[in-house]
Amino acid sequence: MKKHSFHRLNKAFILKDLKKKMVLLTGPRQVGKTWLAKQIMNHYKNPLYLNYDSLKDKKMIKEQSWLESVDLIVFDEIHKMDQWKNYIKGIFDTRPQHRNILVTGSARLQQIQRSGDSLAGRFFSHTLLPFSLFELSQTNQSIGFNKLFSRGGFPEPLLMAKSINEAERWRQQYMFSLLREDIPDFKNLQNYRKMETLLYLLREKMSSPISINSLSQALGIDHKTVEKYITVLKDLFIIFSVPSFSKNIARSLSKTKKIYFYDYAFIDAINTGGRWENIVALHLLKHCLYLQETQPSKALQLVYLRTKDKREVDFLLTKKGSPHLMIEVKSKEVAFSKNLIYFHDRYGIPGKQLCPKLKRQKQIKGKNIISESLETFLLKLKT
Repeated sequence: MKKHSFHRLNKAFILKDLKKKMVLLTGPRQVGKTWLAKQIMNHYKNPLYLNYDSLKDKKMIKEQSWLESVDLIVFDEIHKMDQWKNYIKGIFDTRPQHRNILVTGSARLQQIQRSGDSLAGRFFSHTLLPFSLFELSQTNQSIGFNKLFSRGGFPEPLLMAKSINEAERWRQQYMFSLLREDIPDFKNLQNYRKMETLLYLLREKMSSPISINSLSQALGIDHKTVEKYITVLKDLFIIFSVPSFSKNIARSLSKTKKIYFYDYAFIDAINTGGRWENIVALHLLKHCLYLQETQPSKALQLVYLRTKDKREVDFLLTKKGSPHLMIEVKSKEVAFSKNLIYFHDRYGIPGKQLCPKLKRQKQIKGKNIISESLETFLLKLKT
């Protein structure tokens, strides 16, 4: 990846945030966190990179034996250290004024967001997700939308693999290492086969509201275990969920959610419609996270629309709890979705209907509903 000069939007904001607090950079494994951290190091005079997996680095971490002149310390994989949060708190609270702290990691760092612990108020968080079309457009490298769609946005299959076959070999090994190596370390789960089966069941049900009850019956395990497994898959950045919209927060939390994958190329190539929807879901999620972490006044939330009589629209962006924009994804050019029209007429919500190979934009006369090329729409999303 060093041969490529790619633009990651997080970089500029991380550099600003490091001057105020420590920064926690999270995201899926092999998404480019270490690469980005080393790009950030180039902006310092005396940076130090420490990986807890390195015996030499581990010794320095425990002894805190770095030079006083070090102005940036990058702690990579520090979450594997016992009591790592207390350790980082101590490093941060006693650091000299000229020193900044950047912590990178994947699954376990994510738990900080859900726990009130000693790091509260001491950090800004940033999430690095797979490459977006916008990021790729900011470089002169010739990586088109079709390649992004077929290989997914992870750096290795997208930038380094010489063929689809090579990209698939990476994907198999990636999933294998997450399920067989990271999960036991992360949650001490014993039933790996059930977890693996769940993963493939979720792939089949991708983009449809999931039923914990049906998953429980298919796997032969209780509801709580299914929910626990799904939480693990989320924490490992394998899947993410999109909740249904409700102005009542309590009701919204109790409703069914849809599941998507961070690596949308994991979805069977035959299911092109599902893969189109998933790539849009990931771009929208990334856009929302980017705004939440860098421009909270403009923050958007990603949900979907579904009524009791099963009228559904793929996605809805909300702002401060109010509908902002509906998005419906179609695998080919068809008439405008009746559900887009229904929700627009009833609630006045503007809508977009996206299609991969749309030849010309269209709009329903008198309505704020527009059909647009899927690629054009994603390219405009700052992600």
